[in-house]
Amino acid sequence: MEAIIKREVRLEGLCCANCAAKIEQRTSKLEGVVGAVVDLMAEKLTLTLADDSRFASLLEEVREITADVEPDVRVSVAGYGADSPADIDGDAQDRDDEGESPLRKILMGVGAVLFLLGMLPGLSGRLPEPWGELFIFGAAYLLIGGEVVLRAAKNISKGQVFDENFLMTVATIGAFAIGEYPEGAAVMLFYQIGEAFQDYAVGKSRRSITALMDIRPDFANLKSADGVLRVSPEEVRVGDLIIVKPGEKIPLDGRVTDGYSALDTSALTGESLPRDVQPGSDVLSGSICTNGLLTIEVTRPFGESTVSKILALVQNASGNKAPVENFITKFARYYTPAVVFAAIALAIIPPLATGGSWSEWINRALVFLVVSCPCALVISIPLSFFGGIGGASRNGILVKGSSYLDALHNVDTIVFDKTGTLTRGVFSVTEIVPANGFSADSLLKLAAGAESGSNHPIAQSIVRAYINDGKNSEAPPTTDSYEEIAGHGIRAEIGGKTVLAGNAGLMNGIAFDVPDVTGTVVYLAVDGVFAGHIVIADEVKPDSKSAIAALKALGVRKTAMLTGDARAVGEEIGRELGLDEIHSELLPQDKVDRIERLFEEKPPKGKLLFVGDGINDAPVLARADVGIAMGGVGSDAAIEAADVVLMTDEPGKLVTAIKVAKSTRAIVMQNIVFALAVKGVILALGAAGIATMWIAVFGDVGVALIAVLNAMRAMKKNPS
Repeated sequence: MEAIIKREVRLEGLCCANCAAKIEQRTSKLEGVVGAVVDLMAEKLTLTLADDSRFASLLEEVREITADVEPDVRVSVAGYGADSPADIDGDAQDRDDEGESPLRKILMGVGAVLFLLGMLPGLSGRLPEPWGELFIFGAAYLLIGGEVVLRAAKNISKGQVFDENFLMTVATIGAFAIGEYPEGAAVMLFYQIGEAFQDYAVGKSRRSITALMDIRPDFANLKSADGVLRVSPEEVRVGDLIIVKPGEKIPLDGRVTDGYSALDTSALTGESLPRDVQPGSDVLSGSICTNGLLTIEVTRPFGESTVSKILALVQNASGNKAPVENFITKFARYYTPAVVFAAIALAIIPPLATGGSWSEWINRALVFLVVSCPCALVISIPLSFFGGIGGASRNGILVKGSSYLDALHNVDTIVFDKTGTLTRGVFSVTEIVPANGFSADSLLKLAAGAESGSNHPIAQSIVRAYINDGKNSEAPPTTDSYEEIAGHGIRAEIGGKTVLAGNAGLMNGIAFDVPDVTGTVVYLAVDGVFAGHIVIADEVKPDSKSAIAALKALGVRKTAMLTGDARAVGEEIGRELGLDEIHSELLPQDKVDRIERLFEEKPPKGKLLFVGDGINDAPVLARADVGIAMGGVGSDAAIEAADVVLMTDEPGKLVTAIKVAKSTRAIVMQNIVFALAVKGVILALGAAGIATMWIAVFGDVGVALIAVLNAMRAMKKNPS
């Protein structure tokens, strides 16, 4: 089986959605290309190749295709150089931020002035008939839209007929042909103005989304024998020491060796509350040191750091297109030719059938052509999903593609792992019950002393409870002798007393009561007398219950939990959280079988989500419609296995993810309905002779601009 290779090609200056679709379609047909996806928002082309040996020649073919479709776009790829502006377009050597050449702006400005002069009532009466009006509006038309006409002619010569350049050229030349000179020039002027605003809006949204993820560090302060050197993060190696000053970003993942600070992790996790760190604390790249000077030992190279993983996920996310995106691309491919042929029929059939005025019906047909461009859909829909992915990132939610974001809006069933997802995954003391005259404090002290020599998680939880209960600053009491009894517990001598700490099997010959509790019970006896018991349990996360309730309020029909824990423990936690189904005592393969059954029970269009830690549950994550890794920041396995990564341990982030998805989907549907409704009304009015060219221009560029502005709402941090 041949290896599949992916290569990325930069398409700098790409703003036209129709052009992006054409580049994608033509590139996918090249020899050696398995697949091609153009990401309009990220300005890149992702090629899937069966063999990388032809990439250099393929790149030249891509450059030729791009030059044919959109001459102003610069094609580049690392290691292969870049097209210079001079190679592409003689006017493109000096461009501003929106990609416009100064000469083009001057020509359009002069053309606009001529058009306005021609529209002055006093001037129009002085123009010599019949050529004066044609001259002034014709000159304005050529200055404003000459490039559109030339591009249309060039595309037609190559067999590329149905695009916005063709539509505007035919419509405006047709207007001149029937003597509607002001309308012909006005349509081209407002089309160009609308295109300029549209390009600006797309560029602004790109910059806004890029700013959302502006977490890449610019430098690292490397500590060396020569002092502190400012270097690129890529130059720092694992084990090196770096200095981070107040206000600086942490450039690489590491562990604090010296210093104290509060870190702003909002760019990573979406949380505004600073995180305190001290020597021994692990820190993540992209966090900001708000106060104090930190010395950090680097634990990961920059290419494997958290900030690199996040940037890669966000930058590549929009390449995985949602079904509605693919539908609109195909729809636009057939919609435009259909409207063009309808316009031709409208121009020819009624005059032949009824003997009506040719100029009147041709004018109606021209309105059809102007309004038929599908730009509002093919631009705003990818932009909506791109903005939604960016907005999710601001909340500490990484979505690997718009298809997964789209799937989140239609969730029917959510299945949770227990440990580390709904619970903390760390044992803690939940109850201390003394007996026979012992106090709770003395019972905990004796238990901590007995368990202090063990590495078992339950033993460590008892020691932590003793030290962290706010009363005991000293270490647990020392043992004179210590013995582990396999399968039962510990026998220790403390202060001349024999202490037993373990399960019921260790209490042989000692009278005690068995409590009716959920969790692990540690029984204690001192010199053969029962002293009481301590209950150890995996603590439920603070927001788990509220998250489950919020998910049901969002329309989730079923919530379930899969766990390998004992049935009593699983059912107790499930009841506490309000889950619909609890499946306990499951092996990893049992979880997959249970997921299959849940798939059979859900509605056909509903989506099943599995939420786990992304490490032990990879098979289940892969089987679900959407696999979500909880608390996956910094975890290679979590990011690799899951479709969505929640960067903190909070189940409430899942609620936010679904809200972002629903908000994004609503914006997408608003744009589809709005664009098609307005265009449909104008097409009908145009056919009836009511709509003018001016209204048709609004139906094209005006609707597109409104749709783009609406799409930009998707990048909000707090979705409604």
